[in-house]
Amino acid sequence: MRMLVRLVLGLFVLKVVVASPRFSRQVDLDTYDSANYDVDLDNLNLENQDIYDYEDGLTIDDPQIEIGTLAPPDYNYPVPRASLEEQEQEEEEEEEEMPLKPQLTPQGSGGSGVLMGPDTQKGMPTCLLCTCLGGSVYCDDLKLDSVPPLPKDTTHFYARYNRITKINKSDFAFMNKLKRIDLTANEITSIDDGAFLGLPELEELVIRENHISQLPALPETMSLIDGSHNNIGSKGIHKEAFKDMTSLLYLYLTDNHIDYIPVPLPESLRSLHLQRNNIQMMHEDTFCNLRDFNYIRNALEDIRLDGNPINLSRTPQAYICLPRIPIGDLI
Repeated sequence: MRMLVRLVLGLFVLKVVVASPRFSRQVDLDTYDSANYDVDLDNLNLENQDIYDYEDGLTIDDPQIEIGTLAPPDYNYPVPRASLEEQEQEEEEEEEEMPLKPQLTPQGSGGSGVLMGPDTQKGMPTCLLCTCLGGSVYCDDLKLDSVPPLPKDTTHFYARYNRITKINKSDFAFMNKLKRIDLTANEITSIDDGAFLGLPELEELVIRENHISQLPALPETMSLIDGSHNNIGSKGIHKEAFKDMTSLLYLYLTDNHIDYIPVPLPESLRSLHLQRNNIQMMHEDTFCNLRDFNYIRNALEDIRLDGNPINLSRTPQAYICLPRIPIGDLI
């Protein structure tokens, strides 16, 4: 009797086991042709794999996923918004700590008291707004309406093609190394008296293509003066303005309203351009010394008087000391 009960229980357990999905799957796997697929069914840990499969809801008909040794995918998890805001705040704090302007030291021009100058009307120090190369400062075509503060060691200053309307006495104060100023093609109408006299090294001044009616007083160190294409008239040049400029080589006053040659001219002068003015007459001693016929003025070999209402043939003695006759009308 006891044996019969054990047999019945054994058959019941066997029936339950056969009916379960796990056993069914195991039987199916056992029916694979191990010769074709070369799979060692005895070493497969199918029970553990089936547990994970059934936890994910897979059935026997679902496609099988091959388990390999590939590296896990690189997931780009989204950064929480709070972290991004904190990062941006940290970057802003770093930018605030970094200086946005060059270090300023007390040695500027025009009484500014700083090396690079205070903020210009464009909101930037001069050497960020302009280009500073060594002692040269280039501020061309920046729509400036005034001269920006300059570094104290500036030797050459260029501010061409801007909208500067006036030159103040303080613009170039204490600029002891400044040698050249070029303000071509601005809208300058006035220059303070003495604006350039305090520059001990100034040699070249170019203020052509402006609206100047009065040529400013200049230091004796000048070698080039270009005031062409302005409104300089008969009273626009100081008396004997060039007499003591013993190093003056080039004097260009083309296209103005000058009605006389501004004598006396220094012996060093090589080139004098006065074309297209209103010069009507010239004295015989304008260039030469009539009391000394041996006097020869070899340096002055380029005189332009064309475009003036003057007849050069009327004063032939005025050119006997010159290496070349001036250019102009002879009839």
